[in-house]
Amino acid sequence: MIVELKDTTTSQVGKKLVELRESGGVVALSRVLTLVVISRAGFEEDAIEAANLASREHPCRVIVVIEGRKNAKTRLDAQIRVGGDAGASEVVLLHGYGALSSADESLVAALLLPDAPIVVWWPHGVPENPAATPLGRIAHRRITDCASEKDPRAALFRIARTVTAGDTDLAWTRLTLWRSQLASVYDQLDPTQVKAVTVKGASDSPSTVLLAAWLTLCLRLPVTIASTPAGTGVRSVRFSSLGGDIELSRPHGDVAELYQPGHPVQRISLPPRELPECLAEELRRLDPDEVFGEVVRAGLPRTNLRSVRASER
Repeated sequence: MIVELKDTTTSQVGKKLVELRESGGVVALSRVLTLVVISRAGFEEDAIEAANLASREHPCRVIVVIEGRKNAKTRLDAQIRVGGDAGASEVVLLHGYGALSSADESLVAALLLPDAPIVVWWPHGVPENPAATPLGRIAHRRITDCASEKDPRAALFRIARTVTAGDTDLAWTRLTLWRSQLASVYDQLDPTQVKAVTVKGASDSPSTVLLAAWLTLCLRLPVTIASTPAGTGVRSVRFSSLGGDIELSRPHGDVAELYQPGHPVQRISLPPRELPECLAEELRRLDPDEVFGEVVRAGLPRTNLRSVRASER
């Protein structure tokens, strides 16, 4: 069910939600958090779809703040989606104009679930300092996605300058499976034999940089990035060892191949992670991601990464 409310207030939106719950049997008492999505006009549907899918694991109230034109007449248009149009959540779209065009606490305060954690997500448009934004200050977790920026790597290093407990980025979440597999591979190696590491990934991939920073921080070894064409993501990690190179490679598709001297090639399921899956993982843990904070604060500055072309390897 979709209900449109033109030139309204958040108080009226809240009353309408109660009315829908009482008259239509819409149940919202089991919601475990409030997810605030800060979007731009025309880009909100992909974020709503991801939130709806993630809500199957984490029933929540989704408030989508669509920042409108500041020079327009001040007004607030709203839309409420419940039932089949909202997954396991309630979705409230707030489209503000004029004085209401910016996302701040006063715009959403009346719609926040009482005594429930608040997560703020910027699916595009990474703020200079997420924790210092009006909604970032009241949030338990703040999720950005520097992969959606025009210059993803620059956005990642900008995040590193202001990272605060509770911040995370989906470029890091996309690495969960890679980090798990690489930890397993490294456990089987003799650390004294490994002399260097090469991470091969797309030139526009912040995940590639984060993976190299994580390896640098954990292994304290020289790490080199070999760039591949934009849009290809992380492709491989190679450990240069005195006993022969060990490489985990995912050239294409969902299956990676592990190459080890003296062993047959091992095939490992390593599919690229979709947006709803990454969002669901971040909603699963509401405590600060201390590893992410350490990687961007200490790992990135210590990498001294040098980029080389893949053809130069």
